[in-house]
Amino acid sequence: MPEGPELHLASLFVNKMCEGVLFAGPVKKSEVSKNPDVAFVCEAFRISAASRGKEVKLTMTPIKSDSPEAEKGQQPVDIVFRFGMSGFFRFTAEDELPKHAHLCFYSMEQPRRVLSYVDARRFGSWQPHGTWQPDRGPCIMFEYKSFRENVVSHLSDRAFDRPICEVLLNQKYFNGIGNYLRAEILYRLSIPPFVPARSVLEGLDSEDTWEDRKPVKDEILDKKTATKIKVKEERSDLLRLCHTVPLEVVNLGGKGYDPEKADYSAFKAWLRCYYVEGMKSLRDHNGRTMWFQGDPGPMAPKNSKSPKAKKRIKKDEDHDYTQNKKGARKQSESTEKNKTVKKETRAVKREDLPQETTRQRRVKQKSTEQKTIYKTEPEEGSRRRSSRVTKQNVK
Repeated sequence: MPEGPELHLASLFVNKMCEGVLFAGPVKKSEVSKNPDVAFVCEAFRISAASRGKEVKLTMTPIKSDSPEAEKGQQPVDIVFRFGMSGFFRFTAEDELPKHAHLCFYSMEQPRRVLSYVDARRFGSWQPHGTWQPDRGPCIMFEYKSFRENVVSHLSDRAFDRPICEVLLNQKYFNGIGNYLRAEILYRLSIPPFVPARSVLEGLDSEDTWEDRKPVKDEILDKKTATKIKVKEERSDLLRLCHTVPLEVVNLGGKGYDPEKADYSAFKAWLRCYYVEGMKSLRDHNGRTMWFQGDPGPMAPKNSKSPKAKKRIKKDEDHDYTQNKKGARKQSESTEKNKTVKKETRAVKREDLPQETTRQRRVKQKSTEQKTIYKTEPEEGSRRRSSRVTKQNVK
């Protein structure tokens, strides 16, 4: 799932590709998408984007026109996107439009180019005239001070009774953190994923004290089990890593989010824990896979099993699942062909058998049938004779 860094890199991608480009005409939505239509028609407008946590806001700004009719009601329109599992933006020629493009913005030039929102699984959404969701907390990357204050001031909330790995996915407090980020953050501090979140976060200040070189406590007290859990000594705390680790992904540049080239080698090399060989994995209480090293912690789900390792799909095919369907069809067709070939070979082998063997088989079958008949007839006759004898004796 795209997380905070990917959403921010998506906004940078839109701003880079759409700089100096004029768009015109209606915004077209695909027939299969259930998201709302974008009722925006303008002779000329520009597109810009901004991100906040796991949301991207795309702004369409009309270009001023001399005609009063064109100026009427033409105000900037915001569309807020949430990428779901597989959403991203692409900027292509009109004849190279991706198969899963569900919202398209066309340029004025000839031949036209298209900025499209692509989502193969269709879990993503957009909202015309939308705003940032009020239930989401401040952005972990670009609203760090308010993000930190929001977490520290709400530690009494029941949400922090849950394991720290599950609380990190709560967008009310950690807007932008996702599955791979939580694994990397907890791994760097050697914090077990299934310890109470409050025991990890209590004692942290609302202001960042990292610049003062204040060391973080090296032990966490689990109040339920009254045991102390050692934590790796770092010159940073959990909340600061929630801010700095996503920025590391952003600093990877286009290699972290590059739908044109789909080069993710630098991102794979950056990962230390998530999907890394030698690491452990368990499903949390929400069914999400948690990657970690060492002891999972006292709040690990009972009877939880590590999910089976799945083969990684090439990134070139991540956004196009039709190739997999075609491959499945080809495999089914090949298996059917193999079945027919086997049947034909069996029939040929039977025809190749000498005629004597088949005749012998028929003779054997007849002989066995006659034997069974001969066996039953005398038995029936003997029964009849025995019955006559008994009658005579009675008389």
